[in-house]
Amino acid sequence: MPPTLALRRYHHADVPAIRQLLIDVHADAYADQMDDEFHQRFPWFVDHWGKNQGFACVVAYEAEEPVGFAYGAPATPGHEWWRDCLDPAPEDTSTFSFSELMVRPAWRKQGISELLHRALLDGRPEAHAVLLVDTAHPRVQTLYQSWGYRKVGEQRPFADSPLYAVMMASLPLAA
Repeated sequence: MPPTLALRRYHHADVPAIRQLLIDVHADAYADQMDDEFHQRFPWFVDHWGKNQGFACVVAYEAEEPVGFAYGAPATPGHEWWRDCLDPAPEDTSTFSFSELMVRPAWRKQGISELLHRALLDGRPEAHAVLLVDTAHPRVQTLYQSWGYRKVGEQRPFADSPLYAVMMASLPLAA
């Protein structure tokens, strides 16, 4: 971790204060893809996830400059969207849905992604974490596998979204 990097935690009540920060980091992280309608809808996703009472977010800052973030929220018990991928489902289905992880280009390849990922999941009470990875990015899928995830299926959550690998990890994560 760069010596000047600081992590700050945010929750549902903080969303109005950090909403634009999340949108700006996303715009920088996907600057070369912002003509894609799916990426243009990112503010909707921030609002959708942010309205969840269990919303949790970790933002990494270098000095006061936001360099990346990770966020998600607990799945509604009994409505875990990954259930169709596992038969049988685990006995304890409590799940943290890991929605977003992004680091601005100037700060990539420094271990910040893993730092944010672990900081967001550290101490979570759920039995599992679940996330989606674009199947067109096998290196990202391999990275998540190195962090303890396994692919359990594939999904296309929206008609215009990419095909995603559904990946799941047991919590707490192994060291």
